[in-house]
This record gives sequence, C-alpha cells and structure tokens, in this order.
Amino acid sequence: MKLGIIGGGLMGKEIASALGRWFALDPSPGTARLVAVCDVSEPARDWFRRVPGVESFYSRHEDLLASDVDAVYVAVPHSLHERLYLDVLKAGKDLLAEKPFGIDRAAAQRIAEASKNQFVRVSSEFPFFPGVQEAFRYVREGRLGKILEVHSSFLHSSDLDPTKPVNWKRQSATCGEIGVMGDLGLHVCHVPFRLGLRPKTIYAQLQNVYSERPDGKGGFAPCDTWDNATLHTWCEGDIPVTFETKRMAPGQMNTWSFEALGTEGGVRFSTKEPKTLWTFEPGKEQRWVQTDVGHRPSFPVVTGPIFEFGFPDSLLQMLAAFTAERNGTLEGRFGCATPDEALLSHRLFDAALRSQKGNTVETV
Repeated sequence: MKLGIIGGGLMGKEIASALGRWFALDPSPGTARLVAVCDVSEPARDWFRRVPGVESFYSRHEDLLASDVDAVYVAVPHSLHERLYLDVLKAGKDLLAEKPFGIDRAAAQRIAEASKNQFVRVSSEFPFFPGVQEAFRYVREGRLGKILEVHSSFLHSSDLDPTKPVNWKRQSATCGEIGVMGDLGLHVCHVPFRLGLRPKTIYAQLQNVYSERPDGKGGFAPCDTWDNATLHTWCEGDIPVTFETKRMAPGQMNTWSFEALGTEGGVRFSTKEPKTLWTFEPGKEQRWVQTDVGHRPSFPVVTGPIFEFGFPDSLLQMLAAFTAERNGTLEGRFGCATPDEALLSHRLFDAALRSQKGNTVETV
C-alpha cells in the first residue's frame, strides 16, 4: 500500500513515525509505506524530507491525488474534511480519515454516502492498547452478567491556561459547533459502539469556560466552541452509558479510560496505567484485581511483552488494522472506526447540542 498524507501537522508526523516502525510488525499484515505528502506550508513539507521513502511533496492536494498512491491519510481542520474527503474518494483512493469525519452531521452524512465504493476508515487509536482489547473481550464475552453502567472518557487539561493562544480547534467556523465532542468524541464512542451500545436518548452538560483567548497579535479572539462535554445516555437495553470529553480536566495530561460494571463482574482500563487492567470479582469479599497486561497487541511485534505499550504503538496497531482490513485479512481482530460509527457519533453530538440548548432530554 502506497500511502499519501494530506496535512503535515502533528498527526501527519505521528503517522509517518508509526509507518517508520512498520518492520517491527512480526508477521506483517501487508506492506505499507509513505511515499507522498501534501501541505500548503513549505516548512511542514520540508519536515517530511527526513522520512525515508517519501518521494513526492505537494502544495496542492489535487496533485497528490493524481499520483499513484493507493490510500490517503487526511489530517486537516474539520471545516476542510468534507471537501478533501470527497476529493480523495472521487480520485478513487482509499481513505483513512481523521475524526470527526466532517464539521457537522450533514457533512458526515454526505461523506458516508460517498464512501460506499472505497475502503474508508476513521482514525481512533486508543482502543488498540492491549488493556483496552482485554476489556473489550471481557464485555463481549458476557462476563459482566447484566450490564449496569458504562463510562467512556477522554480527558486532558491543555486549555486550562487562559493565556494559551487561540487556534482552529477553539472556533466554531473551523472546529464546528460540536467543539470538544468533534475533537475527542469518536475516541470515546469507538469501543461502546463496537460493543453494540446504541444511544437512544441523551442529556448533555456542555461547558464553554473561556469565551476568548489571545489571538497572537496583541489582541483577543472569540472562543465559541465547547471546552467540556458530559453526555448522559440511555442505550438500547436500558443501559446507562456516559461519554465524557474534556479539554479542561485538572490533573489529566491526555487520559483515555473505559469502565463497564455488571451484576457478575466489572472491568476498567486507563492510559494513566498503560500496563494495568482492573477486573472486579463479586462475592462475599468483593475486590478489584490488578493484572499487568504487558506488550501483547492484536498485531504481534518484535517488542517483548515485558515492555510498556504507548501512544506510538497504538498508532502502529491502528495502521496495521487499516491495512489488514483493506487486504481482507483482519480475521476477527478489532478494526478501525467505520463511517457508520462516525456518523452515529455525529447523531449523538447533534442531539447533545439540542439537549444543551433546551436543558432537555433528547432522542438520538
């Protein structure tokens, strides 16, 4: 698979870095190499000249799409998703899209409709931690008994500093009215949705803490997106599921967590303890049991099981899943988020906006 990248920012660099460790997969789910990069910024393009194997550098995405790449990873502001994703699909290229898969529900719907003839998946790397995979299997195997509640969260504190300059993620015109839900939300939806938990109704609590930030030019610019979002939902089967996404969570650097509780057991995992899985054992003496999961990802690598799994490893696993599923060799392993799951997340976020506006419980 010859991969191209459109958008040479933080995540474009991370994807390039993960592909640079492709040889660590053992066995490999197929070949994948980065051959082309597109960014409107020349300094951004120049960074990729240090990456072995990159042959072509473009300032116009149309030129990259006219090349012989097989698939494209796109990481750009949400306001550009629809245009670029549709151009990728029209060019006959497969797509690894960034979340939220469009600036709003209508855009996501149009992208999903256009994606039916190409292989399209959406980036969501945290579920590929080995501990998350163990928690997923625990729930899927029915070890909870009757599910009592589920919590899925992604929290960080990057916006606590009021002097942090504004950027595109803090303005509705480029990030979307859904704000932090678009930025972080699919990460917390991926596992619950894959477990079949479908929200029916929602009560949302959304916070916009700072209404303006420094604009980097000596003045201030408006911040009109939601900083924090807590979504209380009833899912099918009358299961309460809480989805939590926050940019202002004191004490959280970049924490993804999942917890599911039931009548016969419980399981929880957090990236704060990347080797640790907690399982609940009911009985006369109820207790949580700690297990060190180790470095045992879905796609084996040369890294020994005693070592700690991290964010770059999760990206490599996500790319391996994308490649394997594209080749038809996923073989029952956990796959990347689908367009349908991204579209369902938009329905959830759209209902959250209605709930916040009216302080009401809304149908998803």
